[in-house]
Amino acid sequence: MEKSPPETAAAAAEVAARFRSLVDTGDIGAIRQTQHLILGRLQDSNAVLTHFNEYSEQCFAEVSNDFASKTRLLKSMKDDLDHIFLKLRSMKSRLAATYPDAFPDGAMAKTMDQRPDLENLATRPRQGKTLRASSAH
Repeated sequence: MEKSPPETAAAAAEVAARFRSLVDTGDIGAIRQTQHLILGRLQDSNAVLTHFNEYSEQCFAEVSNDFASKTRLLKSMKDDLDHIFLKLRSMKSRLAATYPDAFPDGAMAKTMDQRPDLENLATRPRQGKTLRASSAH
């Protein structure tokens, strides 16, 4: 039942010839040319993106240390200001307790902490005590 090699080769050649007759060779050439054009554009895009990534990595390396140091400085300044305002609130409370007649009713509550509550403006909740919670102490 199995065909001999010359018969198999002839049958394969016939099938290939029929497939070739279904597709125009000009269309195949146009498809190959379009594929080469697309390949060239993709290689150009890849080169541009590679260059951009290298440049971005270099820029990030240049500014990341500076950014980290500025972040540490800002956090330190915030801690210092929180400490200063805590001391001021404590002093105002002691003044109000020692000299209750010096301040009319409600005037001391308005001046206790006039800073905006920046932590409640944030979209995500922060851990730890907030400015308003610490002003109650």
